[in-house]
Amino acid sequence: MRRVAIINQKGGVGKTTTTVNVGAALARMGHRVLVLDLDPQCNLTVHLDFDPMNCSPSLYELFQGKATLGQVVRASSEPRLFVAPASVDMAGMELELVNTVGREVVLRDALETAVEAYGGSDPWDWVLIDCPPSLGLLSLNALVACDEVFVPIQAEFFALQGLGKLLDIVQLVRRRLNPELRISAMVSTRHDPQTKLSKAVIDDIKSHFGDAFCETVIRRNVKLAEAPSHGKTIFQYDAICAGAQDYLALAQELLERKDKAPSPVVGELPQSPSPTSQQSSEPDASPSTDAPESDSSWDADEASTEAGEAGASTSIGDPER
Repeated sequence: MRRVAIINQKGGVGKTTTTVNVGAALARMGHRVLVLDLDPQCNLTVHLDFDPMNCSPSLYELFQGKATLGQVVRASSEPRLFVAPASVDMAGMELELVNTVGREVVLRDALETAVEAYGGSDPWDWVLIDCPPSLGLLSLNALVACDEVFVPIQAEFFALQGLGKLLDIVQLVRRRLNPELRISAMVSTRHDPQTKLSKAVIDDIKSHFGDAFCETVIRRNVKLAEAPSHGKTIFQYDAICAGAQDYLALAQELLERKDKAPSPVVGELPQSPSPTSQQSSEPDASPSTDAPESDSSWDADEASTEAGEAGASTSIGDPER
């Protein structure tokens, strides 16, 4: 079972869209896939046509210790794709868990319990976790529970700045909580091949992360933005559009990376491209309207302090449904 945290503390880069559609693509290839919604905004839950206001038990109850993962998981309308929905109550989860012992390993323990309940074998082939746009306690749970980090990146000026903070946190979690964690893949989302800025940012990231950067890019496609409003994956909404083709190719590339995953990323990030020089050479490239999300300090054994210094029923059901 491959456990992948899909994370970037910058909002609006396509984390939820990537989690849902990579999961759906893998499911269509015959894999059993579980997607978890750790974002209190509940976007993944809504994307797969579940009501976060009437979705109990959810991951909120799991973190409270009132439900197991097997009780939370539901089958989606996409065959072999399962979802652990979020609840709007998760917005206050970090405050509720502040005095809980072992609060950073709740999700890891829940996954291990699910495997035990399934007779010791893996109930899913893939577990994809949609993380919130922050580096708080919920994101920390995902990083502790997973072996791989998958980073969607929008190729613009702020991309490298956000990666620097994330890299610090990944290295800190490796040292203290999860030595198996590594950044296994990065992908350019909402990609516009016509702009020089996109090429400059991607070239900088590739020069540092090398093989971790996927050859597949996710092009801008209005169908990807329309599909969530219908509660459908991109393959259910329009299986022949560019967005569906890109996510199918990305899923295939991730499968091929299984035996040649890159080594843990270390070192310093390159400097971000100068916005002045890019604007002068490319007047048609519009600046990003997405403001970076504010980081939540994650309070686990002085982790936030060190990160700052550095940079940071148990039935699973039939999986073939």
